[in-house]
Amino acid sequence: MTPPPSPLPNPPPNPLSSPAPAARPTSHPLRFSYGTNGLTDLRLDDALSLLADLGYDGVGLTLDHMHLDPFAPGLAARTQGIARRLDELGLGVTLETGARYVLDPRRKHGPSLLDPDPDERARRVDLLVRAVRIAGDLGAHAVHCFSGVLPKEESGAVAEDTAWKRLAEALTPVLDVATDAGIPLAVEPEPGHLLATLDDFHRLRTTLGSPDALGLTLDIGHCQCLEPQSPADCVRVAAPWLKHVQIEDMRRGVHEHLPFGDGEIDFPPVLEALAAVGYQGLVSVELPRHSHAGPQFAQQSLPFLRHAASSFVPQGVPDHPRPAAEGVLEGRTS
Repeated sequence: MTPPPSPLPNPPPNPLSSPAPAARPTSHPLRFSYGTNGLTDLRLDDALSLLADLGYDGVGLTLDHMHLDPFAPGLAARTQGIARRLDELGLGVTLETGARYVLDPRRKHGPSLLDPDPDERARRVDLLVRAVRIAGDLGAHAVHCFSGVLPKEESGAVAEDTAWKRLAEALTPVLDVATDAGIPLAVEPEPGHLLATLDDFHRLRTTLGSPDALGLTLDIGHCQCLEPQSPADCVRVAAPWLKHVQIEDMRRGVHEHLPFGDGEIDFPPVLEALAAVGYQGLVSVELPRHSHAGPQFAQQSLPFLRHAASSFVPQGVPDHPRPAAEGVLEGRTS
């Protein structure tokens, strides 16, 4: 394993104990960002400049070969250069680890935390540990990750129990590093994955003993796709663990990330719920299949979100029960 990148001279505040940095002046309390997995045809500096020029508050930065490659030489220097650029542009950042082929050029999202081979699982763990350390140097408010799918060669209840044990064991050292770094690890329920729903997140949280460093990435489209409650209600029940939010349009039962207006989601109640629960992280547009027109969709998405957010006045946090369990729907992964 290569040495971790050196910390910046002035380390960022601990997101586990400190409030989020002050947002740019806006007419609403939410901060919007755009994911670089939807801007893969742009150089990273060009993508950051574009988002700043359009008025975004931040960026969802995916560690990948075309942007910030976590395995290429000179990682520490490249990371510090990006940190300076983010500061110059006034952009906040969440670090994302959902690159399709960053670990294996022939297996999408492989190896995962559920891989039967412990050495292969260790490669994913290494990536997440690197991500936490890079996030510390960038001043990111969270590191995103997901579980992975149950291996095809394994099936049945026994295999699923084994997979949950692997997931908990694999995340334990990552959470230790996250705790030391003060960077929340935000696990995303992903359709078709072992951890696919909010109920699954609570299963993992309970198994791990509810560590402070374990948080939740809530993808609003995924809520529309498969959760029993509305996306706005999902926000309310997830609020205590919410560390990162991804947003796009989607249809019920179909895991396909869509531009705003092409799906079924009513966005003003979702944004109102985020404001009402006091969410202070980034709300990051997630359109990984639209990089061919990334700048166009980035330009269109921010006015849509600002308009949706301008239609409400933040209210108090209502009391809602947790969602009931529901079976996992198979779907298209990003």
